[in-house]
Amino acid sequence: MMKINMAVALGSFVLIAAPTFAHHSTVMFDDEREITVSGVVKEFQYTNPHSWLLVDVTNEDGSVTTWGFEAEGPSTLMRAGIRRSDFSPGTELTITGHPMKDGRPGAAWLHATRGDGTEFDPRAGFAIR
Repeated sequence: MMKINMAVALGSFVLIAAPTFAHHSTVMFDDEREITVSGVVKEFQYTNPHSWLLVDVTNEDGSVTTWGFEAEGPSTLMRAGIRRSDFSPGTELTITGHPMKDGRPGAAWLHATRGDGTEFDPRAGFAIR
């Protein structure tokens, strides 16, 4: 009976924990490739658990594609020196990230340079000081 209870407990833990692990997975991004685009900020969703920087990129044919760049939540971005006000709508920038594997216009945000030359690295918020 104890083995069955232990198996049920372990199975329950795995089922409960699986969405948590999946939520924090970066498997949707191709970490062996980088893309760089230039455009203007459409919106900065400075939210938990992940922030998204939406960038309107004008294509060669004149059409506009909105790219989404995922980063960590506000507390990590603040430690990296990134504030919501750094990326107001209309801000020009060039941004680099690991692109989505399925080809959608999205990426894991690696670094960005605003039109005024200011550089931002969202991963700096993980640095141990």
